[in-house]
Amino acid sequence: MRHHDNIRKFGRTKGQRRALLKALAVSLVIHKKITTTEAKAKELRPFVEKLVSRAKVPTIASRRLIEARLGVGRGTRELIKTLGPKYEKRSGGYTRIMKLPRRMSDGSPMAVIEFV
Repeated sequence: MRHHDNIRKFGRTKGQRRALLKALAVSLVIHKKITTTEAKAKELRPFVEKLVSRAKVPTIASRRLIEARLGVGRGTRELIKTLGPKYEKRSGGYTRIMKLPRRMSDGSPMAVIEFV
């Protein structure tokens, strides 16, 4: 049974998982669309959507929280300057996951995650 086992671990330690999510989130914010495995896309979606919800309210506190999650850099600026105002009227559901055919090398299910 998989009770209380809802976090995908990706065969990585906690720090490595955090770094992976952070890197995927920054790439998604900068490029607006990335191709990754289906499991990583499903894990990335709530992480990014919470950041976009924070970016909609342009306060110092929300900026600092976003910088703590993503790091200081282009991703944070992009999130606060463009994505926050873009989704100001929308109350959630900022990303879309579309499934792709399996990867040829290892058969992993692939997906595209993008902003709506």
